[in-house]
Amino acid sequence: MYFSFKGPITYIGKDFIVIEVNNIGYQVFVPHIEYFSLGKETTIYLYNVVREDEQYLAGFSSLEEKDAFISLISVKGIGPRTALGALSKTTANELFAAISANNVTYLKKLPGIGGKAASQIILDLKGQLTSSEANPNQYDEVRDALKSIGFKVKQIDTVLASINIPDATNEQILKEALRRLKK
Repeated sequence: MYFSFKGPITYIGKDFIVIEVNNIGYQVFVPHIEYFSLGKETTIYLYNVVREDEQYLAGFSSLEEKDAFISLISVKGIGPRTALGALSKTTANELFAAISANNVTYLKKLPGIGGKAASQIILDLKGQLTSSEANPNQYDEVRDALKSIGFKVKQIDTVLASINIPDATNEQILKEALRRLKK
């Protein structure tokens, strides 16, 4: 099992890089291509994905990002490609903050993550992050309250996706959302 590679980046593709180690170029799929520069000596943390029909390396710029990936693929229904896609639109810290805050709306905005998957992520991973009880419907309840007041769904979803307050009550989330919507 590979843990990390260190070497120059010799090629950057759409969703992968090639890192050269001892004159061998390894293709590594990464969530954030923008973190890597052509020709730059880089350390990349690896996860070896082995499936019946494919085998590839997934790479990460930090151990936190790798931990987020491993956490995501531990969730029922989330595979490595979905986890890489989801991480491409967030950071490990933002992901864990959203999980801690029960923010289903934030998770649903990530590629490949729907409502059921977002709820499953919170259900499976929140216990690893904190000991408090998860209410995966919390942000949906606040969303419904804001809709009933007359705010537009697109505005509501944009604001709720940016609010990640761990262990917040519905009232606290609603107050913060109203403050942001009034701007």
